[in-house]
Order: sequence, then C-alpha cells, then structure tokens
Amino acid sequence: MESHVAFNYQQQVEQIRNQMQCDFVALALVQSEDRHFQIRWEYASGNISQRFKRIVLQSGKGVAGIVFKTGKPIFAPVAHEYCEKDNLYNYPIILAEQLESFAAVPLFKYNRVKGIVIAGCRSKGCMSEEKFKLLKSLVAPTFGPYYSEELTGN
Repeated sequence: MESHVAFNYQQQVEQIRNQMQCDFVALALVQSEDRHFQIRWEYASGNISQRFKRIVLQSGKGVAGIVFKTGKPIFAPVAHEYCEKDNLYNYPIILAEQLESFAAVPLFKYNRVKGIVIAGCRSKGCMSEEKFKLLKSLVAPTFGPYYSEELTGN
C-alpha cells in the first residue's frame, strides 16, 4: 500500500469545494499500467448522482483523459464552448454533473500525472480566472504526496 492511503481524499475534495464556493469538485486517479492507465473519478463533493463513479476514461478522452495526456490544466468558463469541438458526450463528467463552467488541474507524482482535480459550477460563467488560480493554489498543499506543477530537471 502506498503512503497516500492515509490521506482523507474525500475530506480534501470537500474542503476545496467549500473554499472555492463552487458546486462540484472531484478527484480522478490514474490506475496502474497493468490496468492500462485507466482514469476513474473516485472522490466527489457536491455531486448530483453517483454516475461519476462509473466513468472510466483512457488517455486523451474526456476532461481527465486530456489533462492526463497533456499534463496541463484546463480552464473552461463556458463548458459548452470548450466541449463542442468534439461532442459533449465525449465529456461524461460534464454531462453527468450538468456543469456549465469548470477547471481541471493535474496532480503529479514522480513527474507523471497521477490524478486530476476538477472544480465546476452549474451556472454559466461561475468559474472565473480567480477561481482557476485558487484551484491551482489549493491543489498542491492539499493532496500530500502529489504536487501540481511538473518538475523540470536538467
């Protein structure tokens, strides 16, 4: 068992939602290589259903898959504008939680994306640039063994 098990991820997700004053926050964790790096939303606060638990993504698919593949955060003050470049059904967390605006940031461990945190609102324009910055600042100290910036070594 890894040391991160001692962390109460559910409590951390709820704390971020309260501090950001948004409708929904969730944490997706990347599964091991033998599970083909599947990405699953495992913890959530403010969710309207349990559908998020059934979402399984691969690299490059959905919000979590894109953040995993690129290692870069996503800021979408208008979810439908961001998602329409493909199809809204390729973004199941946005549909399941009826998000109108959201931001997602990667969590790194050993210089690889190991988790993704999404924060979203069910009203248009609620996810502001200030909230996006707040999310990025909250993620690093909140999730213990993870960090929010990719380390660059020489």
